[in-house]
Amino acid sequence: MCKNSQDVICSNAGTCHCGRCKCDNPDGNGLVYGKFCECDDRECIDDETEEMCGGHGKCYCGNCYCEAGWHGDKCEFQCDITPWESKRRCTSPDGQICSNRGTCVCGECSCHDVDPTGDWGDIHGDTCECDERDCRAVYDRYSDDFCSGHGQCNCGRCDCKVGWYGKKCEHPRSCPLSAEESIRRCQGSSDLPCSGRGKCECGKCTCYPPGDSRVYGKTCECDGRRCEGLDGTVCGGHGTCSCGRCVCERGWFGTLCQHPRKCNMTEEQSKSLCESADGILCSGKGSCHCGKCICSAEEWYISGELCDCDDRDCDKHDGLICTGNGICSCGSCECWRGWNGNACEIWLGTDYP
Repeated sequence: MCKNSQDVICSNAGTCHCGRCKCDNPDGNGLVYGKFCECDDRECIDDETEEMCGGHGKCYCGNCYCEAGWHGDKCEFQCDITPWESKRRCTSPDGQICSNRGTCVCGECSCHDVDPTGDWGDIHGDTCECDERDCRAVYDRYSDDFCSGHGQCNCGRCDCKVGWYGKKCEHPRSCPLSAEESIRRCQGSSDLPCSGRGKCECGKCTCYPPGDSRVYGKTCECDGRRCEGLDGTVCGGHGTCSCGRCVCERGWFGTLCQHPRKCNMTEEQSKSLCESADGILCSGKGSCHCGKCICSAEEWYISGELCDCDDRDCDKHDGLICTGNGICSCGSCECWRGWNGNACEIWLGTDYP
């Protein structure tokens, strides 16, 4: 009756007497307690200040629960950001703090990791938004049987292989086409099935994100999001989007119709705005027009206000920069709404194709 869940008598912190544990408290402070003497509040004492939880929290069963603005095993560290900013950084896409699956510590989520190895938890993500348990037909924390063995788990959602469907990829889909023929029909002139922007099933593409009319075409070859700048403006407000390419109004040009053809600046004024700190015009990788750099079209990966960025530095997934679900902004992916991850490879929307 005195053994704990690990079959240790009184957690090695007390003696058993007539079926009950008597905890060792030589100082008489009562810091060791619990039915099996499993709680040791001495673990909460700060070594330097000798205060419980550094004086900035409360101890319960050997664990410190810190006041707002403090963190650490013994509440010894103070946040350098405000509680409001900490909460904002920890807020997940569904509006919950750490998706109700973790604890917010100084603007960072500590997810409730249920993986026994602690190496890569079933719950992960910047705001604990990904729960791999949702990909298993029957949850077993020691099993890796994701998506019924017929798909890949992507942030808690199953991305089924060709020929399978269902929330857990549990249903086979009949198709008269071979897998090769199905992919060939979905590929069209692109290197990837459905242009890397959709799912191929039985020779037909389902473009994603679901319900987003900006991505369309037989092989999802048209992506209107490519006409949008980081602020969401289509073709800089000076053109229309046609299958992912801007058709500029008269008097404007550029990939996003961002450059006026007429310029009211002198050449010297224009060049002064295009020079980098070392005095080189557009970093030597573009030309200057009306105070703005136009990066070389031959080097497609060069970008930035002064052509000083290399889009090849952005993360890739499935061979696509930012997975085709975001814009590379000077080496970092700026994901479009509904997407997350270093390479914008994680879909966070409510539906998934």
